[in-house]
Amino acid sequence: MELSTQTRERAGGARLEFDAVVVGAGFGGLRMLLELRKLGLSARLLEAGTNVGGTWYWNRYPGARTDSEASVYTCRFGDDVLDGWNWSSRFPAQPEVERYLQYVTDRLDLQRDIEFRTRVKSVVYDEAINRWCLTTEDGRSYSCTHFISATGVLSAPLTSVVPGTETFQGECHYTATWPKERVDLRGKRVGIIGTGATAVQVIPIVALEASHLTVFQRTPNYVIPARNHPLDEAERRAVKADYENVWLKARQHLFAMPFEPANRITTDVTDEERALIFERGWETGGFRYIFETFDDILTSETANEMASEYVRKKIRTIVKDPKTAELLCPKDHPLGSKRPPLGHYYYETYNRENVSLVDVRSNPIERVTAMGIRLADGTEHELDVLIFATGFDASTGALTRIDVRGRDGRTIRDVWADGPQTHLGITVAGFPNMFMLSGPQTPFANLPVVVEGAVEFIARTIQHQRETGAGIIEPTQAAVDAWIKHIDELLAATVIGKGEAVGTWILGANVPGKAHKMLFYLGGAGTYYDLCQKVIADGWPGFTFERAPAATAA
Repeated sequence: MELSTQTRERAGGARLEFDAVVVGAGFGGLRMLLELRKLGLSARLLEAGTNVGGTWYWNRYPGARTDSEASVYTCRFGDDVLDGWNWSSRFPAQPEVERYLQYVTDRLDLQRDIEFRTRVKSVVYDEAINRWCLTTEDGRSYSCTHFISATGVLSAPLTSVVPGTETFQGECHYTATWPKERVDLRGKRVGIIGTGATAVQVIPIVALEASHLTVFQRTPNYVIPARNHPLDEAERRAVKADYENVWLKARQHLFAMPFEPANRITTDVTDEERALIFERGWETGGFRYIFETFDDILTSETANEMASEYVRKKIRTIVKDPKTAELLCPKDHPLGSKRPPLGHYYYETYNRENVSLVDVRSNPIERVTAMGIRLADGTEHELDVLIFATGFDASTGALTRIDVRGRDGRTIRDVWADGPQTHLGITVAGFPNMFMLSGPQTPFANLPVVVEGAVEFIARTIQHQRETGAGIIEPTQAAVDAWIKHIDELLAATVIGKGEAVGTWILGANVPGKAHKMLFYLGGAGTYYDLCQKVIADGWPGFTFERAPAATAA
């Protein structure tokens, strides 16, 4: 039966009914929609933007590109997509990733089940009929058995974080909602607030156009060189010919990258050998500096300090002005405790005469004025354009900003007030038949590979429900508590928790009032995939399956 004939509309057109509704048209949403079709379910994907892309639709700021290598920045959309698409560079830029997801959509004819310009306002579970009821900001209504959130990790931007922003008389832009039309920065005095992963990409590009760029930095980052380069036809053919092995390697890797294991720790080698290994990792580029050098960088404070000091030495070598170099050197948190960015001539940018670095840790921003930025000591920086690269309410923010209500009317916002509570990062107790892709407490890793495993788990679970006649599935609170305990134990075994002191979003510490809890699973993408597969093989322990109310049972 065609999907279009499975769509049932209530009298008067008040509510459209589906087996499943997915929210978010990025990697996760598109991959989930494809899988729901394979199961023969009627499905609708709702997207606030005007096109597919998710993160890669909204984040179109200058310099935006992936930090994952192109070979595995994909989902398993099928051989037709793999054979028909060619990436142009090692780390693709935003326009190319957006084009790729549009290519996927067109090639698989997904667009007929997608509604754009549709921002979801509320998602409420009706226990009497075992249905989720979704309402959009423009008043449209949808009903489904399975509600699947694919809203992404970094999709709830932090705005209005500096007092007085509304008084600024120049142009003001947020990187997370960058305009589609070109922003002309030529000959203008530009200020950028933030030095996280986004700002690290923006700064070198803006510096090329602005008459002067002032960077307001609170916390410096460990920026690893990307060493991006174009991919020639021979490289693309080689990846496709060996794609199953490339994919398997990524799926088994701690951070879902196609990297070789280091199989050594820092104390296994001499000082001279260690320096050479770090140098090789640095010159190879990308996250290989962390993952192909030594296996104890994220678990041993001593090893981490060795890797951190190597980066600081590189900064002092690259940046000509000693004072600026020291400001760029992170000294109060370990490498990896804040999300490490990849740089494209980032440190070199500070050698330009038209670029200034302002330390707002020692001299904080007091407010935005009509003319620019005023610091605590009264210094005012006059600007024509102000760019906010101020981050996101990561992982949980996209869902807590929607009025999501489960059993007894409890909101996801209240349930997660003291930190996320999930089982496997995919389900939440008290929210039957709700699933999450890239939800809180899933692996901190290359997300398309993680998404693929989660989609597989969700699809197998829904299939099991249908085969057994169980209309309702949800995790037990005991399983949720055990998962949270496991998350905390993994965090304690690493240096990542030390990032709390410098506001890392990995722990939610960048958002005022947000509970400081680990938002991700640190056991590794490969281990996580095996755990999900074991749950399936063992008959879904930690979950309850119930028959739906008689009026809605299939």
